[in-house]
Amino acid sequence: MRLRSLLFVPGDRPDRMAKAAASGADALILDLEDAVSLERKQAARAAVAAFLAEPCACMRLVRINPLDSGLIADDLAAVLPARPDGLVLPKAEGAASLARLDSPAALPILPIATETPAAIFQLGSYAAVADRLLGLTWGAEDLPAAIGAATAREADGRFTPPYELARSLTLFGAHAAGVAAIETVYPDFRDLEGLAAYAARGRRDGFTGMMAIHPSQVSVINAAFTPSDAELDHARRVVAAFDANPGAGVLALDGKMIDAPHLKAARRVLGMG
Repeated sequence: MRLRSLLFVPGDRPDRMAKAAASGADALILDLEDAVSLERKQAARAAVAAFLAEPCACMRLVRINPLDSGLIADDLAAVLPARPDGLVLPKAEGAASLARLDSPAALPILPIATETPAAIFQLGSYAAVADRLLGLTWGAEDLPAAIGAATAREADGRFTPPYELARSLTLFGAHAAGVAAIETVYPDFRDLEGLAAYAARGRRDGFTGMMAIHPSQVSVINAAFTPSDAELDHARRVVAAFDANPGAGVLALDGKMIDAPHLKAARRVLGMG
């Protein structure tokens, strides 16, 4: 199962759902939370349930409302009978939040793991509930609002140090749990060049996929998180070199030394191909 691109779709916009499904995204996140006003929640639940009842080639996840919103029981009652592929849990605060998510369906969960101050101190706890996780992702909008910060970004768009820390801890928390590490959204959907650079940085750093807010972003994200032919060829040659020399700790390839971390990285690249 590849999770390179996960595209948000407002739950109260059924007119956008089919277009989103045709975008090439590996997964859709049908949103019942921030994208939907309170008075539109019930209409959104109905629209999401109707869309889930139709065939679709991509994975479909539902972002429910937070645990303390008073809305989650109605969310689950509406969408679980339609059998989504998983749930996205906003404002998650570690393994304890998954324990509180009392869902009668054994669905995998993608927590958005950095949206409250308390959440930052729980990122290591997800390893204890790895069997319930679809992956781990983060966000840079709710957290600054929660602590009264003016912004999460520098003037050039880079994250300020507190939010780079949140990003890094999410990355390590995902890998500690052995699940997909999903990069957060790039908000300027018209800036595809900037998106490509941002997605490439995410993959470089160890993220395995990324969320999107517009269909135009999907192909750029998919390309960033798909190994090139040259990468795949090199990875195959690394694996072949170790297969031909069982028990070797260090080998030479193309005039460079390779060892166990290179073999591990090569196998990961082949797994992404």
